[in-house]
Amino acid sequence: MKKIIECVPNFSEGRDMNIIKQITDAIESVEGARLLNVDPGKGTNRTVVTFVGDENAVVEAAYKAITKAAELIDMSKHKGEHPRFGATDVCPFIPIANATMEDCIACAKELGERVGHTLHIPVYLYEYAASAPHRKNLASIRAGEYEGIAQKIKLPEWKPDFGPALFNERNGNIAVGARDFLVAYNANLNTTSVRRANSVAFDVREAGRKVKNDKGEEVNEPGACKAVKGIGWYIPEYGVAQVSMNLTNINTTPVHVAFDACVTSAYNRGMRVTGSELVGLIPLNAMLDAGKYFLEKQQRSTGVSEDELIKIAIKSMGLDELTPFDPGKRIIEYTLQDANSSPLVNMSLKKFADETASESPAPGGGSIAAYLGALGISLGTMVANLSSHKKGWDDRWKEFSDWAEKGQAIKDQLIKMVDEDTRAFNKIMDALGLPKSTDTEKTMRKQAIQEATHYAIEIPLRVMQLSLSSFDIIKAMAETGNPNSVSDAGVGALCARSAVYGAYLNVKINAAGYEDKAYVEQTLKHANEMLTKTFELEKQVLEIVNNKIG
Repeated sequence: MKKIIECVPNFSEGRDMNIIKQITDAIESVEGARLLNVDPGKGTNRTVVTFVGDENAVVEAAYKAITKAAELIDMSKHKGEHPRFGATDVCPFIPIANATMEDCIACAKELGERVGHTLHIPVYLYEYAASAPHRKNLASIRAGEYEGIAQKIKLPEWKPDFGPALFNERNGNIAVGARDFLVAYNANLNTTSVRRANSVAFDVREAGRKVKNDKGEEVNEPGACKAVKGIGWYIPEYGVAQVSMNLTNINTTPVHVAFDACVTSAYNRGMRVTGSELVGLIPLNAMLDAGKYFLEKQQRSTGVSEDELIKIAIKSMGLDELTPFDPGKRIIEYTLQDANSSPLVNMSLKKFADETASESPAPGGGSIAAYLGALGISLGTMVANLSSHKKGWDDRWKEFSDWAEKGQAIKDQLIKMVDEDTRAFNKIMDALGLPKSTDTEKTMRKQAIQEATHYAIEIPLRVMQLSLSSFDIIKAMAETGNPNSVSDAGVGALCARSAVYGAYLNVKINAAGYEDKAYVEQTLKHANEMLTKTFELEKQVLEIVNNKIG
């Protein structure tokens, strides 16, 4: 599978869009490099660019961008709120998919050597690519900033890893590294005071602040959040001070935890967090976890859709206070999505029905079975959410929230199966269309047909499993859920039963063309067992429903 490496260079220009455009054009000129996000800041006079590609594409695109920045940005004239020491200030590589940190270290070293040798810009390797322990931390490398380079670069311990050990007045230095995914995140305060913003930053960041103990000795007092770096600054374009943070490990300190830590500190110091700002991109799970966190604080069900969780996260942290927050452009998984990867799911209900009714053989019964399963568990999940919010049932909200969250997970998987079943059918058709003029071609065609047929069996089998598993939730909702919605649980059971039976028919018809008889026998036995269990569960649910309806 293709490696995906993310590169997030920061350029010391955030005001001249013509310069920024020329830099990003250089990135997009490289085949295989995909530009995901461009985030300029006027106050910081800095632009964070995010792009992805394989190891060759990201190195080439980064080099072209650094070359263009060196041509267009004069550091001797640069002013901005953000710490900086070069035209291209930092250029980290981050493993995203099928790539390792070792791959990213190799990218950093290759790029660093090339930039130092051909562009004559001093290069420092940092984080996982660092050549010495004292160079691991970016803040240590950049200490003194651009204005301090002339003296610092003469020190033996700060000789560049690549390039001349000379002050490059126009371009400054560049830090090239390999690191884990980092979230750049700012909390907005209702103050213009940098000093007050710094007081909150010191409360929150892992490094904390220097204080004197009872003996008058200076000691370090750690902040509330590990794996968080932070400073306070004032942003003229917004007219507010911010706590600017780098969350270096969002598993240790998630975004919502850092946000709440800022809220607490600001409140204790007579201020208020009015919202927040994301710089660059964020992983989907970070937004989903934030949405669940804030819903739990409200004692509301977390078993809502992905879109709703993201909406709650945006509103709870005020991510749209300063500028609009478009999930499609700010969540990394969404930016990587192929718009054509789920054509059926993205259709309107009418268009989906029209396409099903057309002369095209796909979508067929398998896709419809998957969608029926999704509708069935959606009804069960709806009852769980209604029960979680039912007046007088406040002490049971978490019980029903857990059911709803399980239901959403099953629903999301079944929705994916709608398009996957059609893809499975198309694989068979593609295999049947392969040439068969020679013995070799016939052998290859036969093998392709068998592989496609195996896949076409496994997909509806998975639909059966998922739809059968939904009965746990549907039955529980019929028994203990909101009695006003018991009929909805009943309809959910009917849909789930039809999904299992419909998928079973697809397993059976595809199995007829598969030559591995042992596999076919075992698979059909399993499928029949699931079908029998489904009929029994459907009967139990409908008995409960009819007894309650009367």
